Amino acid sequence: MKDKIVVITGASSGIGAALAKVAAARDAVPVLVARREDVLRAVAAGCGPRAWPLVADVTRREDVRRVVDETVRRLGHIDVWVNNAGRGISRLPSELTDDDVDEMIRSNVKSALYGMQEVLPHFKQRGEGHVVNVSSMLGRLPFATIRSAYVGAKHFLNALTASFRAEVQQTHPGIQFSLVSPGVVWTEFGRNARHGGPDSRQLPDGQEPAEVAEVIAGVIETRRPDVYTRAGSHDRVVAYFDKVGVDP
Repeated sequence: MKDKIVVITGASSGIGAALAKVAAARDAVPVLVARREDVLRAVAAGCGPRAWPLVADVTRREDVRRVVDETVRRLGHIDVWVNNAGRGISRLPSELTDDDVDEMIRSNVKSALYGMQEVLPHFKQRGEGHVVNVSSMLGRLPFATIRSAYVGAKHFLNALTASFRAEVQQTHPGIQFSLVSPGVVWTEFGRNARHGGPDSRQLPDGQEPAEVAEVIAGVIETRRPDVYTRAGSHDRVVAYFDKVGVDP
């Protein structure tokens, strides 16, 4: 990752903040993007002098476009774009409202779509680049009914990632789109979910954000297209579909 310019959305806390620190430790140049200026600047300060905080709301296309333009103007180019921003929800599928679904799509799908679409012309111009989309095990397995709309949004993100990869690599094989699927991560995700919910930090069998960040850093270095953050996750997905009787 040495000297790579890595844009990280949702970088004021959780996985994004942890990834910024890991990137800085590996001599990358992290560009930290989030809405909360004071917290974002504090995280950037902990990453060293080359980290650059950039306040933006990635659910707004014009903000994402500004992040691309300002980063290229200041740093010359972008090597890696990490779509990490997102939000959960606590509501059963039978109780979902239009606003619930719209918020999940806006936070988890449109934010990533804007990132991919706005950075893509720059990557095409350079002939190389790397998008990393942070999904979830819930994007593979719909096992948490209270997260119903989040589950759907992450399935959508997975499909978009694969579709972008298939489209772009026909003409620009040097541009990669990777998907990373963590399980439970001990962050404030649960507390910040729409309608509240259980604190993710109190759930069993989770991972520290720093552990997930190390996996993402490995994806940046290897450019692998599809990665789980825990051993055994793939087998768990296969076992789930065997159990529900999905034919091959």
